[in-house]
Formats: sequence, C-alpha cells, structure tokens
Amino acid sequence: MLEKRAGKTETERTNLDAKLNAVRAGVLGSNDGILTVVGVLFSLGAATTNQWTWFIAALTDLLACALSMSAGEYASVSAQADAEKVALQRAQTLLVQAPQQAHAQISQFYQGRGVKAETADRIATELIAKKPVATLLWIQDGLISGKFMNPWAAAGASFGAALLGGSLPLIAMWLTPNAWKFLGTILATVVAVALTGMLSAQLSHGFVKRAVYRNVAIGLITICLHYMIGLIF
Repeated sequence: MLEKRAGKTETERTNLDAKLNAVRAGVLGSNDGILTVVGVLFSLGAATTNQWTWFIAALTDLLACALSMSAGEYASVSAQADAEKVALQRAQTLLVQAPQQAHAQISQFYQGRGVKAETADRIATELIAKKPVATLLWIQDGLISGKFMNPWAAAGASFGAALLGGSLPLIAMWLTPNAWKFLGTILATVVAVALTGMLSAQLSHGFVKRAVYRNVAIGLITICLHYMIGLIF
C-alpha cells in the first residue's frame, strides 16, 4: 500500500509540475507581449503624434510577437512530444522482446526506494500484469502514459498569453485621454509586469519582491530606451 501511495504521489507531482511549467510559459509569454508592445508605443510616441500609426504599428508588432512565440513553443513541444513517443516505443519493445529485463527494471526501481527484494518482485509482477507500458514509462523516463505534451495546445496558450499581455498597454494608450496617454500607459505597464513578476516568482518558489522589482525595472528601462530611440528618429 505504501509503495502504491508513493508511486501515486510522484505521479501527481509530475502532473502538477507539467501544469506549472505550462503556466510559467504563459506568464513569460504575457510578459514578452507587454514589453514588445510598450516598446513600439513609446518609440513611435516620441517620433510622431499620429495615434492611428501608434495603434496599427503596436497591433501588428503584437501579432508578430504572439505568432513568433507560439511557433517557437510549437517547435519546442513537438520535439519533446517526439521524445515521448520514442520512449513509448522503447517501453513497448522491451516488454515484447525482453519481458524479464522489464520485470527486473521495475523490481530494481522499488528496491532502490527501500522496498525488500521479495516485495519489489511481487510489485513488479503485479504492475506488469496490470499496466506494463505505463509502469515502464514512469520508471524509465518519468512520463505518464496518456499525458504526453500537445504542441498545438502549447502554441495556442503561448499565443493567447502574449496577445493578452500585450493588449494591456495597447488598450491603456488608446483609451487614456491625450494629456495622460504616456502616464496611463506607464502605469498600466508597471502593474502588468509587476503581476507577471509576482506570478512567475510564486510558481517558481522564488523571491516575490525581488521578481516584481526586477520586472518593473526592466519595463521602465524598456520604456525609456524606446522613447529615446523615437526622439532620435
């Protein structure tokens, strides 16, 4: 019972880690979208007073950023999914061609966790009888059968996160009265990057205040640099 509970706990932890990784990727994508758009807005804001130009340029840049990030995420997750398929084929081949070796691997896995050899052999026999492929995937590669990565879902999440994050400064710039456009956009950017910094730190079990300060500093530096570039041109 203890061995089964331990295995279940590790499986739950792996599921949780996978979900947290996806959320972290979304937070980072949102942060990139924010900084990309605010950079364009302030560089153009310094170079021209045509607000329609600001909006169109920032919107097209946001779409390009979101598409680029989703394409990169798709490529990355596709490579991981291919590796998972190879691991699945390897486990299936081992069970067919060398079932005794598969049994020994499972037994050794539990023995390495402090289970007696006789008990580990019984566990291995039972697991091979009930869920052989899933067991081998778990002990060999830490993978959960039926829980493989979906490249399209990852790409969609990355696209949506970048689009949502970049929309915040864009909407702030568009809706704020003319006299307060820059200030309103700066405040919206500070709030947005502070939130992404806080979320990323909490998910990574890091220092929340440090992450928030760092993100806000990066956001303000991005604004200043792009504004100065706009003044030059």
